Amino acid sequence: MKKLRAWWKTLLSAAVFAPLMVCAADRKPNLVFILADDLGYAELGCYGQKVIQTPSLDQMAREGVRFTQFYAGATVCAPSRSVLMTGMHHGHTRVRGNGGGNRQALRENDVTVARVLHDAGYRTALIGKWGLGEEGVASSGLPRKQGFDEFYGYLNQHHAHNHFPDFLWRNETRESTSNVITPDGDSGAGYATKAVQFADDLFADEAIKFVAANQDKPFFLYWSMVSPHANNERTKALKDGAEVPDYGVYASEPWPNPDKGQAAMITRLDAHVGRFLKQLDALGLSKNTVVIFTSDNGPHNESNHDLTRFQPSGPFTGIKRSLTDGGIRVPFLVRWKGTVPEGKTSAHVGSFADWFATAAQLAGAEIQVPAESMSFVPELLGNPQRKHDFLYWEFHEKGFTQAALYDGRWKGLRSGAEDGPIALFDQQNDPAEKTNVAGSHPDIAAKISDYLKTARSDSPDWPVHWKSR
Repeated sequence: MKKLRAWWKTLLSAAVFAPLMVCAADRKPNLVFILADDLGYAELGCYGQKVIQTPSLDQMAREGVRFTQFYAGATVCAPSRSVLMTGMHHGHTRVRGNGGGNRQALRENDVTVARVLHDAGYRTALIGKWGLGEEGVASSGLPRKQGFDEFYGYLNQHHAHNHFPDFLWRNETRESTSNVITPDGDSGAGYATKAVQFADDLFADEAIKFVAANQDKPFFLYWSMVSPHANNERTKALKDGAEVPDYGVYASEPWPNPDKGQAAMITRLDAHVGRFLKQLDALGLSKNTVVIFTSDNGPHNESNHDLTRFQPSGPFTGIKRSLTDGGIRVPFLVRWKGTVPEGKTSAHVGSFADWFATAAQLAGAEIQVPAESMSFVPELLGNPQRKHDFLYWEFHEKGFTQAALYDGRWKGLRSGAEDGPIALFDQQNDPAEKTNVAGSHPDIAAKISDYLKTARSDSPDWPVHWKSR
């Protein structure tokens, strides 16, 4: 570990020292980060959803802080999670896109927020989808080699595409999800005949067990759900759009099954969060537990559900795989009873990279943090808050694309060529990014253009391939 820290300090020469813990209590605050998968900014009632019921998360918003301009680390899964874990933005983090093997695995010399919290005395657990390591391919990416004491869930994205899996990983061991019985009483191999369990139900149970077992010591729980990501393999097998064990309150709606499934998954997710928060209350942990809820990127359209019915991106343009705000701006709720104000709405501009610095400060970890990671603890406590000059994203599918947000207002997009023109949008007056104002603000466009040329480090795993669209 000493060699690791020395390497890290050399790498992060521009790093910022993490201030000591702000909590006045004798015990460090527990930290819980709940991540939904492909949940859109406006798929919660507290962010404007009119059709899907999310009473628990709406209550969480009333009991804490609701951020209105918080961004995922990327517009797809793996790099967004890499940003979250490493505190480095999309141009510097290890994993830049979705891809198998070593390309999508953390390495031994990567420093994760889980490792920092573990070293600070926290019991650390990952429950749910990991996506940054593979069985037998890149053992250095396994969760327990990246700072987690406990792991239960999926290792890679492909496995997580089936919400009714045959098995889940318990640390490094495969664990059957149920007794698999077909209607005729024989063990079977087809998805359509298996009496297996819905993964997020299992994850919710594990999350509740974890906090009960660790209530007497500081803990960090990274609860990474797979809802409402498209349940790809199960849906293909059943051929009816089924996404969840049942359609719940939407069963009688005159909608196609994919629409019922999408709504039911989100409402079921909401109920799991509600159960968890009640458990914290019952254990007397709510006043010493920071709970964050968010999503890894914008909403998907892979279940064939009707986006116009739910309007998952709200006022923004685009969905998952887009660098307009519909693909990267996400719901972000923070609950810390008795410490953060209830019912507060924050316009602070932040990103997943900021979780690293925030967690380090809350834990009192005396470490170096990546320069692009900025603690938002001051914003939570109502104190003066530093602001980002730039946020950065890139996308590697169907040609390379870059995006940057300057001064929390000006969004610049570039695709096609390294010296291609910047499309510039004034998000203050045009949140849907419909009008390119580069011609009216050439100085801003030039500033963003210069930044994009230097925003990323080269990666042999993720080289740049410009391609005109």
